[in-house]
Amino acid sequence: MEEKYQKMREFSRIDAVIPFSARLVSSEDKTKVKSRILGEINFAQTPVEEPLDKVLAQWLKVINAKLDYLINLWSLKEEGFSCLPTAEVNISGGGMSFISDIPYNKGDILELKMVLETPSPVALFLYGEVIKCEALNSGYRVAVQFVNIDEDIRDYVVRFVFYRQRQLLRQKKEV
Repeated sequence: MEEKYQKMREFSRIDAVIPFSARLVSSEDKTKVKSRILGEINFAQTPVEEPLDKVLAQWLKVINAKLDYLINLWSLKEEGFSCLPTAEVNISGGGMSFISDIPYNKGDILELKMVLETPSPVALFLYGEVIKCEALNSGYRVAVQFVNIDEDIRDYVVRFVFYRQRQLLRQKKEV
């Protein structure tokens, strides 16, 4: 029993209000799910030499950064992240819980679309297996355990939890 409790609390958790949505993954797609960061594109290194003019090279870097920013904004809009509703969640590096209008069955796989501020926003597609779904007065409390999550993506979630905890501690000190 104690071992189970320790495993359940492997990660710190925090309550937060974040842009969030969940949808059921079809049984055909369950084996294909893999968590990912939106906007993470790996282009092959272009064999372009940096200009000898240092000012020109600096300006090209600025333009490149602005183009990356615009591509990320476009990607957020195309994937529907710019219009996500906000929701109260309880999140950790191992999983999360949230209130849903839809009841889910234990073992269902959900696609969890969210934006986490860490302090710069990160748009994530995470997948979770439903481990509990409790009926409430209005809706259902759904608890999921993240599945097929890379450790670098889990690190974004853990950083978000610690970032929010630091914010709450600072707010308590100011009161």
